[in-house]
Amino acid sequence: MKIIVKDLGKFSSQKDTIDFKLMRIRILILCITFFGVLETQAQEKKWTLRECVEYALENNIAIKQSALDVEATDIDRIDAIGNFLPSLNASASNFWRSGLSTDPITNENKTQTFRSSNYGVSAGVTIFSGLRNIKRFQRAKLNKLLSQYNLGKSKDDIALFVANSYLQVLLNKESLKVVEKQHEITLEQLQRTKDLVEAGVLPQGDLLEIEATSADELTRIVQAENAVQIALIGLAQRLLIKNYEDFDIAEQEYLVPGSEMLEKPIDQVIAQARESRYEVQIAEQNKLIAEKDLEIARGAYYPTLSGSFRYDTRESGAKSFARVLDANNPVSTQSIGVVEATGQNVISQTPNLLLVEQDATPFIDQLYTNDGISYGLSLQVPIFNGFSARNAVKRNKVNVKRTEFQLEQAELDLDSNVYQAYLDAKGAAEAYEAAQVSVKAQERAYEYAKDRYDVGLTNAFDFSQSKFRLENAQSQEVQNKFDFIFKLKVLELYFGIKIADIKL
Repeated sequence: MKIIVKDLGKFSSQKDTIDFKLMRIRILILCITFFGVLETQAQEKKWTLRECVEYALENNIAIKQSALDVEATDIDRIDAIGNFLPSLNASASNFWRSGLSTDPITNENKTQTFRSSNYGVSAGVTIFSGLRNIKRFQRAKLNKLLSQYNLGKSKDDIALFVANSYLQVLLNKESLKVVEKQHEITLEQLQRTKDLVEAGVLPQGDLLEIEATSADELTRIVQAENAVQIALIGLAQRLLIKNYEDFDIAEQEYLVPGSEMLEKPIDQVIAQARESRYEVQIAEQNKLIAEKDLEIARGAYYPTLSGSFRYDTRESGAKSFARVLDANNPVSTQSIGVVEATGQNVISQTPNLLLVEQDATPFIDQLYTNDGISYGLSLQVPIFNGFSARNAVKRNKVNVKRTEFQLEQAELDLDSNVYQAYLDAKGAAEAYEAAQVSVKAQERAYEYAKDRYDVGLTNAFDFSQSKFRLENAQSQEVQNKFDFIFKLKVLELYFGIKIADIKL
């Protein structure tokens, strides 16, 4: 009976161990499943165009550098404000002297070792300096606006660059779909040709022609897949994404936008571009800054008036010697002469002073006793400074002229770019319309060639050529479509539509 109970206990213990192991296995399976789902979701991430643009604007190094330039201009602006404020400084010094030296308090020369210290507070303010402080503050505000324009231009350039790369990926994917679709049709035709050859309706050469066409399409599929991967890697690199293998974009249908922009007069587009584009605004801002630098340089012709105030005090730890009246013998008498008439001695009485060493005056008392203030105005009139002021003015005049030319060139370049973008978009629209017409015509020609081939009225070579022309027309249509979309968006950007507001 004891043996049975013992065996039952052992069996219960083994059962508990098995249940514990099973529970651990279940937990492990759940963890593996959970992390596998997370990894699958991460790999299934599909980037939209807006996500790509927003990610680039947040992480692009050039944009970050432009943002730092904006922060630097804030510091320059604070510096310019600080020029209007007075300066305030405090000073303190402490010295030990040994040997023959002059006590700074008593001005006595003594051979001793002592300590002394000096303390002071000074303030100064520029009252007038040819209005240069005001001009520097105005320049700081202009420079901040310039840095903001540069930041905006960097964002537009990066966003447009990313959009172009994104559309290139879409173009390559659509081209791949065209080739794959044509290959599916070829495979169906290959099977039908085999049946007709076996039935003796078509010669063996037609089957070989179709097989050669199928092999050529497989090669083009591989090339198209490589083009997609290369475009994806290029886009990922522009986004600073290192995980190239899992990077992919969302596949969605992008409809061709309306061509309302092309209906606007070109003069209206150019006028709007001059008002909104950063290229001209940057050039205008550089011209204003150059003019402000010229005003600052001219300020050197005027006198500078400044005010100052200073408070000083000092103390010394040196012991002093004082003459003290002798309490025991306060008066000293001595004969200084004789009266000739009477023969009486003339007696002189002088205080009997003793030289007694005394401790230094308390620290705080010396500070109050030995303090003093000074204040005044200083006027500096420039008379001759080696032509530096005059040359600085001339140099800034040259710089103003240079910025005027740069502004004029920027306007000319913008007009040329807008006109070119307008013609490119218009030509792309016409090319896309022509490609659509070509696809419809090639589809009808393909259907006609297919019908003739099915009844044996044409050979496989002529049929393959018809199919090849249809494939080329479809590929050209896809290419023209995305080329038109991109060029139209460039024109909209010139018109003043911000990249964040442009819709695809």
